[in-house]
Amino acid sequence: MHTMSRDEWREFVMSGGRTGKLAIVRADGSPHVVPIWFVLDTVGDQDYVIFNTGENTLKGKALRRDGRFSMCVDDEAPPFSFVTISGVAEVSEDLDEMLPWSTKIGGRYMGEDVAEQFGKRNAVKGELLIRGRITKVVAQAAIAD
Repeated sequence: MHTMSRDEWREFVMSGGRTGKLAIVRADGSPHVVPIWFVLDTVGDQDYVIFNTGENTLKGKALRRDGRFSMCVDDEAPPFSFVTISGVAEVSEDLDEMLPWSTKIGGRYMGEDVAEQFGKRNAVKGELLIRGRITKVVAQAAIAD
């Protein structure tokens, strides 16, 4: 087992079509976990998780109420690896800001040939762009070695 470097964990979470398992807190204090499509962004030395959600979804409502979140990305095959990310969400309804990110996310998960289609589908009124400022990362590789 070894702790991944920043470059290693960023490559790991962006590898293929791995989804993030996003954890938020419901209004009653109970936990909620759901898979999400996402990409990473970096501004200066600050890393961000970027994803979309509907404004009326549990995720959308929870992140507006309390921006804190956690997310796990894992490899379910031996020797097993994982990255957990904690952060604080910034929520935007700006469709011009949303479109390029929705397109990148669509391209990552559905392929570049339909990226624009998915971007336009997801950058519409009623959708939110979530820019999660990463505050903590735990990244372990080959934990079964």
